[in-house]
Amino acid sequence: MNRRLLASRRFFPLFATQLLGALNDNLFKSGLIVALTVGAATRTGLGVDALVNLASAALILPFFLFSALAGQLADKLDKARLIQALKVTELLVMGLAVVGFKLESLPLLFGALFLMGTQSAFFGPLKYGILPQHLDADELMAGNGLVEMGTFLAILAGSLLGGLVVAVPALGPTLLGGLLLVVAVAGWLGARAIPAAPPSAPELALDFNLARGTWQTLQLARANRPAFKSILGASAFWFLGALILAQLPLIATDVLGGDERTITALLAIFSVGIGVGSVLSEKLGRGRIELGAVAPAALAIAALLADLAHSLAVAPADGAIGWRLGLDLFGLGLAGGLFIVPLYALMQERSEPSERSRIVGANNIVNAAFMVAAALFAVGLRALGGTLPQLMLAAAVFALATAAIATAWTRDFVVRAIVSVVVRLMYRTDVSGLDALPRHGPAIVAANHVSYMDAAILGGLCARPVRFVMDHRIHDAWPLRWFFRLCRAIPIASRGEDPARLDAAMEEIARALEDGEVVGIFPEGRLTRDGDMNPFRPGIERILARTPAPVIPVALDGLWGSVFSYAGGPPLKKLPRRFYSRVRVVAGAAMDPGGLDADRLEREVERLLSAP
Repeated sequence: MNRRLLASRRFFPLFATQLLGALNDNLFKSGLIVALTVGAATRTGLGVDALVNLASAALILPFFLFSALAGQLADKLDKARLIQALKVTELLVMGLAVVGFKLESLPLLFGALFLMGTQSAFFGPLKYGILPQHLDADELMAGNGLVEMGTFLAILAGSLLGGLVVAVPALGPTLLGGLLLVVAVAGWLGARAIPAAPPSAPELALDFNLARGTWQTLQLARANRPAFKSILGASAFWFLGALILAQLPLIATDVLGGDERTITALLAIFSVGIGVGSVLSEKLGRGRIELGAVAPAALAIAALLADLAHSLAVAPADGAIGWRLGLDLFGLGLAGGLFIVPLYALMQERSEPSERSRIVGANNIVNAAFMVAAALFAVGLRALGGTLPQLMLAAAVFALATAAIATAWTRDFVVRAIVSVVVRLMYRTDVSGLDALPRHGPAIVAANHVSYMDAAILGGLCARPVRFVMDHRIHDAWPLRWFFRLCRAIPIASRGEDPARLDAAMEEIARALEDGEVVGIFPEGRLTRDGDMNPFRPGIERILARTPAPVIPVALDGLWGSVFSYAGGPPLKKLPRRFYSRVRVVAGAAMDPGGLDADRLEREVERLLSAP
């Protein structure tokens, strides 16, 4: 857990405010269901399922209605002030809830539930929009991980406490009302400590036409491809999350033969898993947005859902089924945390500040649509005679499709993550300066060439996928040509060997840079034969003349003498003499492409090599 971030005034007041808000939401919701469902069903003639569905609709409907307007307000006005105003409205809503509990008035309580959903719809764009204003780029993963952990733990605590407090004989509703007001006051005090967050689009004209605003907000998000892909991925998570959470009561009662305490235990296991996965996502990424974990996490969710389906199918014959179900739910939560946190961080990072909150509003709209779709899917499948195991198996198929799409969208990141793990297992790496690589846009990474592992080491350590330019004979050599194509390496030949292939390589390099990608080159053109750098060739000048991009000079030290270098004989044709050796990777500041030539770049890499 990032204690430094939690202790900072930039983050902790917001963290506490959102945690207390989620706690109050779930205190009220769970207390309402436990206190009034049976009595209200008797008075109104509505069944328990109908009342629960109405409660869910009262919470979700505001996200469809108001998320677009909420995003506009968050972009136009100071986010901290808006959060403080929302916490005042929460006090008023909780006051209405207290009156509803006192009078046992179902209309008042459902009205308060709708207003609480509205407050949450306006809070979402503020919560996720303010994080990039108060946190550094390398803190976004940690901030989002802590927010998700806090949210799910608050859901767990609220669901447990709400039911317990309202069940106290004679005093339950009164005690719950008092607790709601206390938590709301605490949230307001926390909000007052949030530092100012100036508006990012103060000139924005508000559109109070809710339907038109919703459509325009969705179109704005669609125009930002990385953000919209993140929204779709997050919505897939909420589809599965809503589906799983809705089945917990059935699993607890029909499969395990338990009661409300069993439901709470299953919710606790799932919520703790989400919390662990959310915090772990930042640790795995070491502060950077690690999209390479998204597809494997989705695949893990699919496998765990399939195992959950099998467990439910054999439940009567398996006396230890409770442990297996618990492990599956914990694993699902953990994988869910690893899946969702990088997507939220990417959505924030890749959104323009002037549009960020509206894009978060679009995320809330799509998330809500997927959650409704999950409920309709479950109801439809059960109406057709589907069983609980079959429902979980269908969810596993959906997760598998999500994993396939995520793999296609994040292929470069998945490959980079795998290579990174292999590199860290093979070498002890001392890395400095690689944060000079721009977080977005085109860039060229240029390094000295010592061994056949140079590209793997650089590609595994850089925060972004790198498309390396490599000799066509190595690129086309069996059995690794499939891997080089998977990495989208760019094969190149000399003018004397194959002029057409050289021109094709230059075209592909230019296209990659124009698309905002990172290209890796070794300007020497070949491996060193004696451990000293070869002169840099002028190809870098031709690249920059057509597509100017910042150049990151990198020095690789410690690889001479490995089995992949020419030390002691040709690479890979001698026995290795050392294992887990130390490699030093030193990057310099980004060099302006204007006037940069091969000689100047060579001198900079030599300087980095000789630096202590």
